[in-house]
Amino acid sequence: MVYSFIMQDKTVKILAIETSCDETAAAVVEAKKTAGGFEIEILSNAVASQIDIHKKWGGVYPELASRAHLEAMIPVLDEALKPVNGIHDLNKKIDAIAITVGPGLIGSLLMGVETAQILSSYFNLPVVPVNHLEGHVYAAFCGEDQSSNDKCQKIEIKKSGIFPILALVVSGGHTSLILMKDHLKYETVGQTIDDAAGEAFDKVARIMDLGYPGGPVIEKIAKKGNESKYPLPLSMVDRKTLDFSFSGLKTAALYLTKDPRTQKKLKYDKADLAASFQKTVCEILTQKTIQAARTYQPKTVILGGGVSANSYLREHFVREVSKISGTEVLIPPKQLSTDNAAGIAIAGVLKFLSGQKATWQKIEAKDHLPIDNN
Repeated sequence: MVYSFIMQDKTVKILAIETSCDETAAAVVEAKKTAGGFEIEILSNAVASQIDIHKKWGGVYPELASRAHLEAMIPVLDEALKPVNGIHDLNKKIDAIAITVGPGLIGSLLMGVETAQILSSYFNLPVVPVNHLEGHVYAAFCGEDQSSNDKCQKIEIKKSGIFPILALVVSGGHTSLILMKDHLKYETVGQTIDDAAGEAFDKVARIMDLGYPGGPVIEKIAKKGNESKYPLPLSMVDRKTLDFSFSGLKTAALYLTKDPRTQKKLKYDKADLAASFQKTVCEILTQKTIQAARTYQPKTVILGGGVSANSYLREHFVREVSKISGTEVLIPPKQLSTDNAAGIAIAGVLKFLSGQKATWQKIEAKDHLPIDNN
């Protein structure tokens, strides 16, 4: 299936809402027609983080996450809607509302979905359901200019010449290799069979008493460590499958900190273990992506999701994947790597222009929602 995009002469504005886990986010984007596709400008991107709420638990506490979304929703919407002068007469300023409908924590998803339903009903606006992983994929188009690490305002989405795309989405809840032969057409060709990479970072950080979230704290302490000190297993890199596994790696790290038989604590260097673990995860992710690229010959490779904010991974991934002839590597700016509504809005624009919209009664939150649409 090849999607036909209908671009009106006027600009199209989309309000997006994202609440799949522990960030309450809203964004507004504007799309204009160009010769080869369309230009999208991010007018606003507001995010309220819940990190401080969940630190004491060492991970996301679902019920607290839902409550925090409820408290943060109005302030976040107010911030995001400033470029269009607030929520009043929204139907005269916005063409549609894009909303993350899954996958994610069901309570968190419901906070966003129900907000979108209320706004849609009151202002008579269509709703565009978006898969959370689509947001991570399309946020990467903001990273074409690798000289800009933290700013993204205008991007151009091309209709052709960039496919096939191979996207690695890696976060606390997901580790997936996704093949795209056209816009909005997805096939999952590899995924984790147990822990996600981000989840493994959190669990290993907890094992070493480093705090939460695990990714940033391991990256920080790893800078002082010897990444070759502790040999750790490169899980599944020698297999033909494109799936991932991080459970065994997590267990191997655990057994460097305590004896598995006696449970007695062992002496180890935290910085060296953090560096060795980080290197191993990044090597697994990169080698599996290269394996997939040799199979599918993509013109574009995307690295997205919260773990893509890791500087070591970004540098290693770009260096190694760029060796594949003719392949362009896209990684979102760091502030668009973690959960945000800007990526949801960009995907929402494409879906809206291809006619993928619904009334508020037709959308529902789904905690398990595959991105595949073959």
